[in-house]
Amino acid sequence: MLRFGLFMLALLAVAAAVVAPTALHLANPYRLYDNVVPARDIAVEAPRITALPDFSQYQQTADKKQAFFGFLAPLVTAENARIEEQRKGLQALHTKWRFNPNSLTREQHSWLEYLAKQYRVDFSLANVKEAQETFALLKRRVDVVPETLVLVQAANESAWGTSRFALDALNLFGQWCFTEGCGLVPEARGAEASHEVRKFASVNESIASYMRNLNTHPAYFELRSLRSEQRRQGRDIRALDLTPGLLSYSERGEAYVEELNAMIRVNRPLILTALADPMNEEGPVAEPGFSGDSEEQATRSNSAPE
Repeated sequence: MLRFGLFMLALLAVAAAVVAPTALHLANPYRLYDNVVPARDIAVEAPRITALPDFSQYQQTADKKQAFFGFLAPLVTAENARIEEQRKGLQALHTKWRFNPNSLTREQHSWLEYLAKQYRVDFSLANVKEAQETFALLKRRVDVVPETLVLVQAANESAWGTSRFALDALNLFGQWCFTEGCGLVPEARGAEASHEVRKFASVNESIASYMRNLNTHPAYFELRSLRSEQRRQGRDIRALDLTPGLLSYSERGEAYVEELNAMIRVNRPLILTALADPMNEEGPVAEPGFSGDSEEQATRSNSAPE
């Protein structure tokens, strides 16, 4: 009996030794993120493309579409991967801050300031209220854009990569700028207008600028709200769920959104094929959505507060 008692005591001691670190860890869970210092420039596996292929060479519409989606899909997926890494770092530091508001290191604090600047968020962790507002707004803005939506808008705005602005400025999304010489002057620009169609150094830069525009400009507040609600409900972020937030992207408003929706539905098979390409190991961000820098970023409507 004595031996059994000693055996049980020894067993309990071993169990305590195993459990104790776990209990301590749970008591200080923010330590999980002590070493989280996300990189400012997150590398993405995508080549820098400085010229578009000649999509006009394709005689068959289906071939042109397939080539266009196949060309852009890896670049769009790579940019979303970069944003996703930023979001993971943001979530990790938010979790650490919630456990202990004073636990963020100087490097982590600096990275959050950098992220806030990139996404045009007034940064403040001065008190709990301001910190909560900062994290909430960052989480709403630092988020992916469905690849399907990006591909369809690029096709729509660039005439499948054959427009003058696509070829001469690598501008696939019709983004404007307002500094003289920043881009190409539209032939139909009115005498009183001053905007130009922004010129980019690479296709990658064009895609990144477009996503940043959707993620930061007041005109697309509704799109970000729709995406945030999808996140809150634990649902996939689908292209068709976000297109209502693009009413301000074109002067055509509702007609423009309906055109995008139709393009999404019609091009579903080609988009799925492009996103399933072996080069794109991660696949699409979510089901593609089918059911049945600076003040120079373009906007074509009144801004809405966020």
